[in-house]
Amino acid sequence: MLADHDAMPTLAVSDLTRARQFYEEVLGFTPLGDVPDGVSYRAGSTSFLVYPSSFAGTNKATAMSFQVPVDAFDAEVAALRAQGIAFQTFEVEGITWDDGVASWGEGRSAWFEDTDGNILNVETHAEG
Repeated sequence: MLADHDAMPTLAVSDLTRARQFYEEVLGFTPLGDVPDGVSYRAGSTSFLVYPSSFAGTNKATAMSFQVPVDAFDAEVAALRAQGIAFQTFEVEGITWDDGVASWGEGRSAWFEDTDGNILNVETHAEG
């Protein structure tokens, strides 16, 4: 069944050249290679695909999350800020916000958009 196989997030973009600049120069990903009408990137032990589509940016939910160790979270958030990334906030019961970073229980998250409005997230949870 599908649970036995890796999943690959796919992100629609309106301009592949602009998206490549964002993912490679701003977020620091190295392309695994070009594929028909897109480019794939490695993220930890997984990969994701960025491809052109007229539906780019229409998903208003989190499209991809990066799981970051607790001891690396603040450095990742600082590195994103240094690249000009602005974090989003929103109202959800049980979440408190501090300078764009959400906290709840032992978890922390920060949400931001790529150049087409795809919502990305970095998050961490206490080791348990």
